[in-house]
Amino acid sequence: KATPQEATERAGKPGAYTSSWSRALKGRTAKDPEESRAKYIGCYIDDIQKRALRGASFFDYRKMTVFRCQDNCAERGYLYAGLEFGAECYCGHKIQAPNASETECGMECKGEKGSVCGGANRLSIYRLELSQESARRYGSAIFKGCFRRPDNVTLALPVGSVISNMSVDKCVDHCTEKEFSLAVLSGERCLCGFPTLHFTLHEREDEELCLHRCPGEEFESCGTDEYFLVYQTQVQDNRCMDRRFLPTRSKHLVALASFPGAGNTWARHLIELATGYYTGSYYFDGSLYNKGFKGERDHWRSGRTVCIKTHESGKKEIEAFDSSILMIRNPYKALMAEFNRKYGGHIGFASQAHWKGKEWPEFVKNYAPWWASHTLDWLRYGRKVHVVHFEDLKKDLFARLKSMVLFLSLEVWEDRLLCVEGQKDGSFKRSGLRKLEYDPYTAEMRAAIDPLIRSVDAALKRRQLSGVPEDYRPR
Repeated sequence: KATPQEATERAGKPGAYTSSWSRALKGRTAKDPEESRAKYIGCYIDDIQKRALRGASFFDYRKMTVFRCQDNCAERGYLYAGLEFGAECYCGHKIQAPNASETECGMECKGEKGSVCGGANRLSIYRLELSQESARRYGSAIFKGCFRRPDNVTLALPVGSVISNMSVDKCVDHCTEKEFSLAVLSGERCLCGFPTLHFTLHEREDEELCLHRCPGEEFESCGTDEYFLVYQTQVQDNRCMDRRFLPTRSKHLVALASFPGAGNTWARHLIELATGYYTGSYYFDGSLYNKGFKGERDHWRSGRTVCIKTHESGKKEIEAFDSSILMIRNPYKALMAEFNRKYGGHIGFASQAHWKGKEWPEFVKNYAPWWASHTLDWLRYGRKVHVVHFEDLKKDLFARLKSMVLFLSLEVWEDRLLCVEGQKDGSFKRSGLRKLEYDPYTAEMRAAIDPLIRSVDAALKRRQLSGVPEDYRPR
């Protein structure tokens, strides 16, 4: 068994043994088939001096599994995950090595009998099917995709340069230096700009159309004259960062209502960026105030904020508002998010002891009925209700957020909405590294929750609204 120091030496570079990964991964053993979306592509040679996959790496000489490696590379936005020597995991955006014979990848994974985890200096490599939210990273930049050349390139991407021996790094560095949030590769040209209506980044093309080797880097694509490869740099797009209180106090009180864990804080972040105005709260949360929600300190009836966060659901509390945006989220996800918040803070996590102890079953028993009664009460007593499903907002942020701004009777600035898309997560997303790898819901819990989903679905339809999203409707 290798010590961390020996593992570092085997990796051929200092600091490759990442203790933080080990801490984050403790207790992860079972597979979650929904998350394991990866395609095995073969056995490859790995040279200690010149790695085949040159991104993050970690080792576990007791519990390495194929899923753990795939999951952690996907979590960090890499395209490939490779396992070596039964216990080592390497991530990368491209494979920089030739194939080897399949017989050379025959070592069993240390934590998974019957599964292969490469060999000595041999990698079993998987291509990861990344979820849409899992942005692919390239160093400090985020890969946005392949897009057709805009009609007016000069208007869409105002700064352009021909760079000799072009590579992704060179273009990203160039646009970062020029203080643009987009670095766009078009053959030997590097273009910089911001997302605008001339270049929205809404219609992705097949990546194959952008496959044109970079002159300065053998394994990288640099796009073509017609199809551009786009990366988001670390430069902040400031077009949607300014926020203030309403210039004149409003007598019309709008609730931003949700069950806890249904994305209320995230929705506030989006609304503030999209409108330029602060949101308020029925409560006072000092940690949120310190994170920039300056409306948190105002009394909820002050009239200086554009909408007011509330988790209340009684008739009297609901009727205190003139209208409401009602956020609804899959109860299975909302309950877990609120449990994490309750025991780990806004972006923290509950411990394994909490999940495995009596707290979780007790929590589900008390909170699941409230998930349904909260929505049913707002649909029944709310004066003018605009329903937003958390899942739909994630999937189609531009259109859903635009409808929320219109509901607030505010002017829509579409460039501002495009700016929001580039920084939609803010500081309000749990990293996911410690997400549970097993299903915490028992058959008994599901038998209690599924009828609640059906009751909310039926109530929405009675109001001539679309029912709950397909992905959590009980089968």
